[in-house]
Amino acid sequence: MERHFQRDLEQLKSNVIKMGSLVEQNLADALEAVLKNDATTASKVISADGAVNKMEIEIDNGVVDLLALQQPVASDLRLILAIQKINNDLERIGDHAVNIAESAYRLVETPQEEPLLEIPNMAKIAKEMFQQALDAFIHLNAQLAQSVLESDDRMDALNRGMNSQVIRMIKKDQKTLEGGLELLRISRNLERVADLTTNIAEEVIFHTQARIVKHHATEKG
Repeated sequence: MERHFQRDLEQLKSNVIKMGSLVEQNLADALEAVLKNDATTASKVISADGAVNKMEIEIDNGVVDLLALQQPVASDLRLILAIQKINNDLERIGDHAVNIAESAYRLVETPQEEPLLEIPNMAKIAKEMFQQALDAFIHLNAQLAQSVLESDDRMDALNRGMNSQVIRMIKKDQKTLEGGLELLRISRNLERVADLTTNIAEEVIFHTQARIVKHHATEKG
C-alpha cells in the first residue's frame, strides 16, 4: 500500500511539472507576441488554454483521491497540500498568459505602435521568476524558492512605474490612449503572474521547511 501511495504521489508531482512546463511555454509565447507585435503567436496562446484547464482538473482529482483513500504522514501531506495550491496557481498564471496574449492581439490592431516602456524588463523578470519557482518545486529547493520571493518587489515597482509612464504618454499624445490601456493591462497581468509565482515559491518553502512564509508581512521578533 505504501509503495502504491508513493507511486501515485510521484505521478501527481510529475503531472504538476508537466502542467508547469505548458504554462511556462504559454507565458513565453504570450510575451513574445507582445514584444514582436505578433498576432499569430497571440492566437496560439489563446487556443492552448483548454489544455491547461484540463490538466488542472486531472491534478485536482488526483489530490482528492490521495487524500480520500490514504492517510499520508506529515511530510507527504504537506507535499499534497502544496501540489493542490500550486495547481491552482498554475491555472491562474495560465489565465493571465491568455489575458496578455489578448492584449497583444489588440495591440496589433491599434492605430499606431506605442513604445513598450517597462514591459520588456517586466517580461524578463516574470519569466525568470517562473522558471526559478518551477525548478524549486522540481528539486524541492527552498533556497531557490527564497530567491523568487526577493524578486517580487521589483515587479511591483515596475508596475507602479508603468502606470505613471503610460499616463504621461497618453497626456502627450491622445492617439496612444487605446494602446496605452493595453500596456497597463499587460503590466497588471505580469504583476499578478509574479504574485502567483511567489505563491508557488512559498509552497515549496512550506513543504521543505514546514514553515509558512508571508512574504509581504512584516516580521517581528
